[in-house]
Amino acid sequence: MSRLIRGERFSLTRQGESAALLVVGLGNPGSEYAGTRHNVGREVIEELARRNNSNLKAGKEQALVAEIKQDEKLIVFAIPMNFMNDSGIAVSKLMRRYRLNEVNKLLIVHDELDLDVGVIRLKEGGGLAGHNGLRSVKQHIKNQDFCRIRIGVGKPFPSQKGAKYVLSKPGKKESQELLLSVATAADSIESVIEMGFDNAMQIFNKKT
Repeated sequence: MSRLIRGERFSLTRQGESAALLVVGLGNPGSEYAGTRHNVGREVIEELARRNNSNLKAGKEQALVAEIKQDEKLIVFAIPMNFMNDSGIAVSKLMRRYRLNEVNKLLIVHDELDLDVGVIRLKEGGGLAGHNGLRSVKQHIKNQDFCRIRIGVGKPFPSQKGAKYVLSKPGKKESQELLLSVATAADSIESVIEMGFDNAMQIFNKKT
């Protein structure tokens, strides 16, 4: 499997084309949140844009967007410019913009407290596990059956609140583990594009 998706780049102003897949990485905007555990979803999208030599550009949908063509299909990578708790605003606008009528064509990438650092899991539908970004997406698109890539960030200490934990920056060792997780998550998305979600899930859910 090629690590790079070789796709045709084209103008973000093109209207009316339906996307085969919309991949959204959740996080918070602003330099003060860069490198925090809560932003690993954003980092995956940035990694995919780098692999495709594609720039993430701001559009009307309150998101940074990169578009590629893979086997004549439109693939969209996006990062909401809203804060995590309002992620669904951008996601709903992106779904309308790219005519996503099937929720399984939406893939959300996010941090996951219930998984150890370094663990990646692909999941279709299911609960929200108290994640405010997922809750916002459900609220705005009125559906929670979208696909997810869950990136483990581990649990906080018993005396530490979850919100403070995910909004803090990890130490050096954990940062290196999360960098590897970001790369693996990007690999898994390339596999989703190449072979479908179910096949990619069978491969990557067995790796860690």
